[in-house]
Amino acid sequence: MLAPPHTIPAPPLPRELKWANVAMLRMDQQKGRPVLVEFWDFCRVNSLRTIPYLQAWHERYEADGLRVIGVHAGAFPPSQNEDEIRAAVERLGITYPVAIDGEWRLWHDYGNKGWPARYLWTPDLWLHSHHYGEGAYAETEREIQELLGVERDLVAPVRPEDAEDARVGPVTAEQSGAYNGPYEAGSAWAVVSGAGTLHVNGRELAVAHPGCVPLVEHERHTAAVLELQAGDGVTVHGVQFAPGVV
Repeated sequence: MLAPPHTIPAPPLPRELKWANVAMLRMDQQKGRPVLVEFWDFCRVNSLRTIPYLQAWHERYEADGLRVIGVHAGAFPPSQNEDEIRAAVERLGITYPVAIDGEWRLWHDYGNKGWPARYLWTPDLWLHSHHYGEGAYAETEREIQELLGVERDLVAPVRPEDAEDARVGPVTAEQSGAYNGPYEAGSAWAVVSGAGTLHVNGRELAVAHPGCVPLVEHERHTAAVLELQAGDGVTVHGVQFAPGVV
């Protein structure tokens, strides 16, 4: 969604913010380049599904001046642990700067309302556009190109449901704990900590680290039933669902 021009200035990056993979950044030092800020949580499937686009934009447009910044604000016990956040950033192959908003200060400065949340700032650090949730990837990339004054082919959709003309079905709401029951979605995921085994619809799934792990993936939006049990050493904090093409 485009913002009214020159109405919302970029909040500063608090000095007490910790960073996962770079030294401290300051927002005022980014002036002169577009800045893309995304709030995320490595224990949320919708956040995980946006990372390939952020990483691609970082790689494609950094030399042209774009700054991509991930702001990690964890909502689950494992994603509130700094060591686990740093491990997840490395495991996920994220090379753009990631701030650890452990006290949710920047979240509140932005008035942010959910994950993922994308904010694109102009080179003068005024809000150009914002978007909540997955999607709008082509729209955001065109806006990046507009601010940079470049024109290139867009990043290809990572999944069929990411295409601009895709029709996706409504998904079942997030469930707490090790959910068992009916759902509608393109895929089901569990937020886990510990290490061990999950029992999912009659099969075993190994858990090696905290995070959000896929349980069932369908080719299209599907109505199904989930049977989930956690083995010794594994805690299931919740079950989440991602969209699929109708």
